[in-house]
Amino acid sequence: MSVSTLKVLVTGGTSGLGLAMASALAAAGATVTLTGRSAARAAEVAAGLPGAAGIGMDVREESSVARAVDQAWSRLGGIDMLVNNAGIGMRTVNPRFMSHPQGFWEVPPSGFRAVIETNLTGYFLVAREITPRMLAAGGGRIVNISVSQSTMHRAGFVPYGPSRAGSEALSKIMAADLRDTSVTVNLLLPGGATVTLADAGPAHYLLIRRPVTDGELAFYRCWAPAGAALAELVMVAGARWAVEECFRAAKTETALDHYQVRKHTAWYRHITLAVCAHAWLAVTAAGHPPHRMASSGGPGHGDPAREGAAARLRTAVRPGTRQP
Repeated sequence: MSVSTLKVLVTGGTSGLGLAMASALAAAGATVTLTGRSAARAAEVAAGLPGAAGIGMDVREESSVARAVDQAWSRLGGIDMLVNNAGIGMRTVNPRFMSHPQGFWEVPPSGFRAVIETNLTGYFLVAREITPRMLAAGGGRIVNISVSQSTMHRAGFVPYGPSRAGSEALSKIMAADLRDTSVTVNLLLPGGATVTLADAGPAHYLLIRRPVTDGELAFYRCWAPAGAALAELVMVAGARWAVEECFRAAKTETALDHYQVRKHTAWYRHITLAVCAHAWLAVTAAGHPPHRMASSGGPGHGDPAREGAAARLRTAVRPGTRQP
């Protein structure tokens, strides 16, 4: 399904990451409804996004969630994707949590409940309300926003860490419960940018992906214009696998797949050599008579010219003589 046809509900979309995602989706052509505890504030923020609408929702309250989901569903004519993002952080219980962390025994019970009810119970209530509708409509996607695993067990991070650990466990169970249906559940771990001002020039971004199935982290370091949309960064990071497959094929088919380097420049030179060698072999193969091409020994087996060229390539980079 194209992004331009998506109907998306983004909770906690009036500021921060929620607003960034809602903005990127709306800019890409999706029809977005964002939520906030204040209906007036949600409507005000949505007015600045193309085709978006804002509604009030307190994710801690069942009645508020039911009313808001019903309103969003009616307005959008269905919901293809739910982005569970509404949450509160450590500052609500300890404004100086980074410089003066406090022990769990110092956290007020009211502050603990507020974070858990928003970051964990809120995800559950919204997903619980919208999933039956998605199943009846034939499918949908639920994306739950999470954080790095280290944050979940970092000293001084009660109750935020436990709330995010709980939402991750909830997401995995949701995915398991919906495994044989047309509704999918994914976790998204967004990374931070070193520069956040739109006019500050290019910036480094770190994307962290954790699949729901095995939990193994994958890290993507990106260099992009400051203010680049998260959706665009994710799309580009995903597209890199096609490039990786090309590199892998080039190294394997030219017998240059065993090497060691310590610097990026050395890696770049080796990959360039492999790609050029692979291109040369491809051109040679294209103009070679079919009956001379191959046997069980692989491409070029039995061809003295090509075997000689391959041998020279291997000799040029054999252990002990390899140059960075």
